[in-house]
Amino acid sequence: MKNYLVVGLGRFGTSIAKTLYEADCEVLAIDTDEELVQEAINNNIIDNALILDATDENALKEVGASNFDIAFIGIGSNIQASIMTTLNLKELGVKKIIAKAVTKSHGKVLKKIGADEVVYPEEYMGNKIAMLAMEPNMMEHLRFSKDFLLVEFKAPPSFLSKNLMELAVRDSYNINIIGIKKSDGELNPSPRATSVIEKGDTLLVITDAKTARELENLK
Repeated sequence: MKNYLVVGLGRFGTSIAKTLYEADCEVLAIDTDEELVQEAINNNIIDNALILDATDENALKEVGASNFDIAFIGIGSNIQASIMTTLNLKELGVKKIIAKAVTKSHGKVLKKIGADEVVYPEEYMGNKIAMLAMEPNMMEHLRFSKDFLLVEFKAPPSFLSKNLMELAVRDSYNINIIGIKKSDGELNPSPRATSVIEKGDTLLVITDAKTARELENLK
């Protein structure tokens, strides 16, 4: 099992730490702010968090940073600390470093000094919110290319009590249903032709961008 290091317990880092922890991953979170560390532990976001300055290479060595497979750097506002942390983790031999950037120039520097991936959370969320505003029936989407994406949308009334064979969605709607999520959260990741759509179901669909925009109009 891979183990993860999360540096910075702001909103970005806390979200990552929480997701990893809930998935039963081995994860250590660190931050210089005692209040943030204690809050994360008290709120059961994570059970393994330390007060530590990641710009101090010796401190990182003491907690065995070199043994982590993936490190997430969630430091954003303090660009100098973000850069120093990335340098330190690279020097210590962390296999993969994913770092948050607040500007393109910040991201460019992180890439040059060794970050394997640079993410821009605010930009990503802005794009996602805009897409959801344009396509309100879709709860999530993953865009593979300009015209090809994965979307989740609530099963329309016309789909209810019918199985996938009866619906013939590929021919009738130009979509491929690759998963059915029940109202209780249970996911069927490979529905059969005999799988029946029920009230409250959410459908995971692969289609083109034009069709995706039209899905909300299904009755």
